[in-house]
Amino acid sequence: MPPAKRPASPFTPLDFQLVLLRRMADHNPRLLEEARHTLGASAADMREANRRWQAMLHAPRGRAALSRYRSVLGEPESVTGRRIGDLSCEAFRWPVPLWPELRFEVLAAPKGVVWNEWLVRAPGAPAPVLRTLEDLAPWSCTVDEAARAFAPARPLEGTAPTRWGLAFAAADGSGVRRECAAEFTWGLLQRVAVTGRP
Repeated sequence: MPPAKRPASPFTPLDFQLVLLRRMADHNPRLLEEARHTLGASAADMREANRRWQAMLHAPRGRAALSRYRSVLGEPESVTGRRIGDLSCEAFRWPVPLWPELRFEVLAAPKGVVWNEWLVRAPGAPAPVLRTLEDLAPWSCTVDEAARAFAPARPLEGTAPTRWGLAFAAADGSGVRRECAAEFTWGLLQRVAVTGRP
């Protein structure tokens, strides 16, 4: 008779932070390694957390997205109503210990359907000063901060789920304005490529 399977340990906020990092692994290995060490987790821990998260996402009888976040992250720090165009929704926000100045935000329609999940600046936390390309360091800003600083910015299709892109013009170190494309994972800046001049 095969040995009984041990029940899986609960999926914790630490595991969720490892999932966020796993999606960022392609861009900034040094930042990722530093963050992983801060969390006291190994590369194997990160892979296992991501495997378990993917299993939850694709389970035949898995929880709805909002319920899944509540079960993993607990009750949100804040829930606020928001209107985006013609859509009324609620913004649920949870603290992220790895990035104390950020919050993980989930936007949900009235029936609980989640249509956006990303990192945003925490209320009251100072926003970064973004004026030139040199200010756009990896992990320095969120999608909405970059879009406001370099308006008018144009959204670009992300290269994978949880990734977003922005196209905009920004001045380089010599003051020359250049066309740029920025890539974000979970709403946090990962890299910027100069694509030309306006």
